[in-house]
Order: sequence, then structure tokens, then C-alpha cells
Amino acid sequence: MRIAAFFRRTAAVTGLGLGILLGIVGVRSALTRSRQPAFVAPTVPEFVDVGGEQAARLGQAVRFQTVSRDGSPPATAEFLQLHELLRQSFPLIHSTLQRETVGDLSLLYKWEGQDPAARPILLLAHQDVVPVEPGTESRWQKPPFSGEIDGGFIWGRGTLDDKCSVMAIFEAVEWLLLQGKKPRRTIYLAFGHDEEAVSVGGALQIAELLKSRGIQLELVLDEGLAVTRGLMPGVQRPVALIGVSEKGVLNVHIEAVGEGGHSSMPPKRTLIGQLSRAITRLEDQPMPRQLRPPTSDMFDYVAPEMSWPLKPLLTNRWLFDPVLTWQLDQGNSTRAMLRTTQAPTMLQGSPKSNVLPQSARVTVNFRIRPGDTTASVTEHVQKVVADEHIRVTAQPESATEPSPVSDPNSPTFATVGQTIVSLFPDAIVAPGLMIGASDGRHFARVADSVYRFVPFVIEPEDLARFHGTNERIRTTDYLRMIRFYAQLIQNLDAPH
Repeated sequence: MRIAAFFRRTAAVTGLGLGILLGIVGVRSALTRSRQPAFVAPTVPEFVDVGGEQAARLGQAVRFQTVSRDGSPPATAEFLQLHELLRQSFPLIHSTLQRETVGDLSLLYKWEGQDPAARPILLLAHQDVVPVEPGTESRWQKPPFSGEIDGGFIWGRGTLDDKCSVMAIFEAVEWLLLQGKKPRRTIYLAFGHDEEAVSVGGALQIAELLKSRGIQLELVLDEGLAVTRGLMPGVQRPVALIGVSEKGVLNVHIEAVGEGGHSSMPPKRTLIGQLSRAITRLEDQPMPRQLRPPTSDMFDYVAPEMSWPLKPLLTNRWLFDPVLTWQLDQGNSTRAMLRTTQAPTMLQGSPKSNVLPQSARVTVNFRIRPGDTTASVTEHVQKVVADEHIRVTAQPESATEPSPVSDPNSPTFATVGQTIVSLFPDAIVAPGLMIGASDGRHFARVADSVYRFVPFVIEPEDLARFHGTNERIRTTDYLRMIRFYAQLIQNLDAPH
């Protein structure tokens, strides 16, 4: 009887404790306030592309094959033809703004403001595009550099990444000049030419030039994340992600060295075998996962807009973080938000099938989350490999530290968010981590905030079009991009 009573009391206490815990979870979920900006009707009218002129100009820009290839000189003639198109298409910009060429092919424009005390802003995009993979041309529905307009789309390389931003910014500023706009603060427009390559002669030189002139920007807005639809599980509404940071990059060489010889007399442990075991140890012991800013901030912004059961889960991360991080770690794209990732990408060994190599080397590409560093990555690899016969060498020419995390609670973030909501009224705005690289990383030294966002809608089927086949943009999205940049300039130029 005493044992039965003990178990009844234990069950009662456990049930009471569980009830209290569930009550706390429910109350916290119910009381979590939305972080979304209020809707404010746009002042820039909706553009109607009479005669298809705006779409046609983007199509013309696509026809210039401004391709970047690592280790190869730029396609100078193609870039110069694009520059001439810009001069002819946007006469007010070229007669009003100061224009200079930086690093031979990058462009910097200055729209002088009337208030010297107001901090300037900069809109950033890149002119270059990636090559079309040889042999895939026949898979394109429209030729990759045709700029053809068909079926409600503008087709071709650069329509998503990133000539759409270049041309939309020009269209927006030209329209504002037609309206007689005279900005209160100085506005810079910058267009790099080598973002898709090593990015040392374009946006980097523009950032260094601004720094040498003592210019401190309030905001840089570059390409990056977008308005996503159907990409975040459990969220029916579109989610507009503003990149507030981007990952760093480091290539590490892991090399085994030996005597080599004929493949008919191999040793028990070959160099490639040693290397394979080192790679396996790395994959079995990745750098630790952790839900930290800006990824944790993203969930803080999205969680109040979610429905049951995800809302209680995400608004009570103090309790459910272990479950959430485990679940996110199961997917490739979500894992990249939690960890510094590692990917063996290049393997070198013997020049011939019957020759044992004297040296075998693998290159591992790391994408470094904020909070980790190139030094901590190198230390981690050395510790995990832990083999005196294997050399671990970080490649300094590839090294880029994670960019600083721009404040998602700043007035400039709020202005960008409010501009998004004015043109995408059903979207949830949230900060995010950009897992790729952009030119925006070069401007951290000269800007209070660097954000990465392009104002178009991305659906699951569109992801493969970036750097892939059948790149295209909806004509309606492109017109909204123009309207967005015009509205953003107006909003950022208003006195706080």
C-alpha cells in the first residue's frame, strides 16, 4: 500500500510539474510579440512597362557576355559594351551623377546630397556573370545570352544573378531624377565586375577608395537573400530574409607524402588510404553546431508569425533548442546555418593508374559561420587529423573571415523591412545568414550596416537556376524590383 501511495504521489507531482511547464510554454507563446514592421502604403507608383522598354533593356544587358572565370582576364570588350548601354539608356544619371571607373571595369556613381551632415548610403550590385557549363546549352529553353522575353519571363544568364539588380537600380534612379528628386543625403551606386571570380579588382577597390576618402556609410545594400516562398517548413506566408552577415571562406590542403613506386608492390597503408582516413575523421568530427545569431535572430522574427505546433516550439527555444538544432542539422541547407561546414572538393594523386603517388592531397573548402575564424578552423583540422605523416596547410589567399553581423534592431534595418512589406504585404521580414559570398563583405570597414537582399520572389524550383540552367526572372518581379529601389531611396532619404 505504501508503494502504491508513493507512485500515486510521484505521478501527481510529475503531472503537476508537466502541467506547469506546458502552461509556461503556452503563456510565453501567446505573449510573444510580433517583430514585423507596420504596413505603410508605397509612395512610388506601380510601374507599367509600356512597350516593354524596361524589360527590353535588361534583355539587352544580358546579351553582353560579361563572364568571370577564375584565373582568366575579364571580357573587357563585353563590359565596355554594357557601359555604353548604360550611358545611352540612362542619360539623366550620366548628366547628373558623378561617375568614375575603378579597377578598370567597375563603376562608382555619386549622387550628391544636400545635407552634408546626413550619412551617405550605397546600393551595390555586380555586372559579371558565371559561365554557362559547356555541353548544357541545349538544355536551355531560351539561349543563355539571348535576353529573350517570353511567357512572362526575361531569360538568360544574369537575370537573377545579378544584372537584374544593376539595371533595376539604374531604372529606379533615372525615374527619380525624372521626378525632380534631389536627395537629402548623398547616395552612391557601385557596380563591381569580378564578384563571381576572386573579387580583388572591383568592389574591394571601391571599398578601399571610399575608406581612403574618409567616407563612412550608414548603409550598404547588396544582392543576397530574397523573398522566399515555400522554402521554410511550417510557414505558409512568404519570408523575406535580409542577410545581415555572410560566412567566411578558407581552403585547407591536407597532404600525405611518401616514396611512391609501382602499383604492383603497394605498401599496406597507401598515401591515398592515409588521406581517406583523415577525411573520414574530419567528416565524423565536424565543427560543433550551435544556434546563434543571426540564425537565432531569424527564428525570433519568424516564430511569432507561425501557427501551432511550431510557434510554441520556436518561441520557447530556452526549452526546445536541443530538439530544434538536431532537426536543423539533418538537412544540408539548414545544417549550413548552424555550423562551419567542410567539403572536400579537389583530390590530387598519381599522374598514372599504375604509379603510386609520392604525394596525395585533398583540398577541403570551409564555409565559416560567424563566431568561428580561419584560425580556429585550421586548429580544428590539425587536431582532428592528428597524424605526423600528414601536413595540414591553410591557404591564405583563400581566407576570408566571416563578416560582422549587422544589427537587425537598427533604424536602417527597420526601414529596409518596412520597404519590403510595403511592396510584399504578406511577407514576413527576418534577418538571415548568407551562406555564400557577396561583394558586400568588402564594405564592413566603411559602413555601419551591410545588408544583402534582392527584392524578388524565390520558389523551390528557382533555386537550381542560380548559376544553373534556364536562369530567368518574372517580368512582374523585375518591375517590382525597380519600384523597390526607388521606394527604398525615398524611405532612407527621409529624416529620422
